Amino acid sequence: MASSDEPEVRERKVKEEDKEEKDKDNGGFIEKVTGFIHDIGEKIEEAIGFGKPTADVSAIHIPTINLKKAEIVVDVLVKNPNPIPIPLIDINYLIESDERKLVSGLIPDAGTIHAHGSETVKIPMTLIYDDIKSTYADIKPGSIIPYKVKVDLIVDVPIFGRLTLPLEKKGDIPIPYKPDIDLEKIKFDKFSFEETTAILHLKLENKNDFDLGLNLLEYEVWLSEVSIGSAELTKSTKLDKNGISRMEIPITFRPKDFGSALWDMIRGRGTGYTMKGNIHVDTPYGPMKLPISKEGGTTRLKKNSDGENDSDEE
Repeated sequence: MASSDEPEVRERKVKEEDKEEKDKDNGGFIEKVTGFIHDIGEKIEEAIGFGKPTADVSAIHIPTINLKKAEIVVDVLVKNPNPIPIPLIDINYLIESDERKLVSGLIPDAGTIHAHGSETVKIPMTLIYDDIKSTYADIKPGSIIPYKVKVDLIVDVPIFGRLTLPLEKKGDIPIPYKPDIDLEKIKFDKFSFEETTAILHLKLENKNDFDLGLNLLEYEVWLSEVSIGSAELTKSTKLDKNGISRMEIPITFRPKDFGSALWDMIRGRGTGYTMKGNIHVDTPYGPMKLPISKEGGTTRLKKNSDGENDSDEE
C-alpha cells in the first residue's frame, strides 16, 4: 500500500516544482517588462524634456491708488521646461487681511506659456475701499493694513496632467485719507481796489499713518462766493504722518470785484471763504492725488500791530 503511494507523491512534487519555476519565470518576465517600460518612459521623458513648470511672485505693483480704490498688479514669473507650449487654464486669486477676505476672483483661459521659455503673467486686482470699510468697521481711513495675496495657477502639462501651482506673497497697503486744510490767515502785502497782493497762510493736517511728500498743490480760493484766483504751487514739502504742516502761498486779486463783501470785511463783519484743490504727493506705496477742501470758514480784514492789513480765520 505504501509502495503504491510513492509514485504519486513524487509526481506531485515534480508538478509543484515545475509550477514554482514557471511562476518565477513569469514573475521575472513581468518585472523585466515593467522595468523595460519604465526605462523607456524615462528615456523618452528625458529625450523629449518634459517636466513640471515652476512659478514665483516676482513683484507687486500699485499703479493707481486714491481715496476710492487701489489697483494692484501681481507679476508671476512662470517657467516652462517642456518642448511644447502649455496652456494656463485658470488663475484663482485672493487678497485677505488677518484672514478676512478683501477681494477674490477667477481669470479663465489666461494664456499660454511658450515652450522652453519663461513669461511674466500679470494678474490685475482692484480693492474698493468703500466695500472694505462697510464690511469691516475696524478698518479706518488713514490706516495701514497687512495683506496676503494667494494665487493658484492651473496648468495642463503632458504626462503630468493638470497641475495647480500655489503662490503666496505678504505686504501692507494703506487706506488713504484726505488731508485737512485751513486758511489760517491772509496777509496783505499790497492793498488797492485795482490789485491786491497777499500771502495765504495754510495749515495742512496729514491724518494718514504714513508720510506724504508734497510735490504740487493745485488750489482755488473763493471769498463770499467770488473766486479770487487759482494757481499751482510746485514746492516740495514733507507732510509728516499724523502731523501738521504750514505753508505760505502768494496770490493776487482785484478787491473791487467783490462788491459789498469787501465792505463787510473792511467793517469787520467777516465774509465766508472756500478753498478747494488737490495735492500731488509721493508715498511709500506710490504717487497719489488727494483732494483738499475747506468750506464755511470766515475771514476779517483788520490792522495788525505794524500797520499792515491781516485777515484772520474764525
